[in-house]
Amino acid sequence: MNYGIKNCVWTALGDVTANLFQATLVIFVIGTFLLDNPNFLNFLKWIGVIYLIYLAYDVYKSSPRDVNSKIIIKKNIFSFFRDGFLVAGTSPKAWLFFPLIFPQFINFNSNYIIQFLILITTYIVLDFISLIGYALLAQKLLKWIKANPKTLNTISASVLVFIALIIIVTQQY
Repeated sequence: MNYGIKNCVWTALGDVTANLFQATLVIFVIGTFLLDNPNFLNFLKWIGVIYLIYLAYDVYKSSPRDVNSKIIIKKNIFSFFRDGFLVAGTSPKAWLFFPLIFPQFINFNSNYIIQFLILITTYIVLDFISLIGYALLAQKLLKWIKANPKTLNTISASVLVFIALIIIVTQQY
C-alpha cells in the first residue's frame, strides 16, 4: 500500500520465482518420498492445518499495522524482488502447500514432466494475477482499510481457518 502497484509487480515476481523452485523441488525430489509414505503426508497435512489455525489466531490477535505512517523506506526493484522471494521461499505455508496439493494432479506413471510444466505454469500465472489483484484491491480499499484496520485481520484469520477446514475435509491420504 505504501509503495504502489509498480513495485508490487517486482515483489510478486520474487514470490512466484520462489514458488517455482519450491514446486520443482517438491515434485522431483520430495514428492516421490511423500507418495511412497502416505502416513508422513498425512502427518504433514495435520501439521499444516495446525499451523494455519495458529496463523489465523496470530493474525486475529495481532495489532493492525499503522497504514497511516508517512515513513517510507526507499527501496530498489531488486529489494522488492528479494523480499517477495524470501517471504515465499521461507514460508512454511508454501512448503506445505506444494506436497499436499500438487501430487494429487500429477500421474507419476505417465509423462509427469509435461504435467508438472502445465500445472506450475497455471499456478504461477494465477498466483501472479492474484497477487497483483490484491495490490489493486488494496489500493482501491486504502481509505476503508485505514478506517477499519482490525477488520482486515479478522477477514484474513477467517480465510486461514477456512483453508484449514478445506484441507481437513478434502485431503485424504
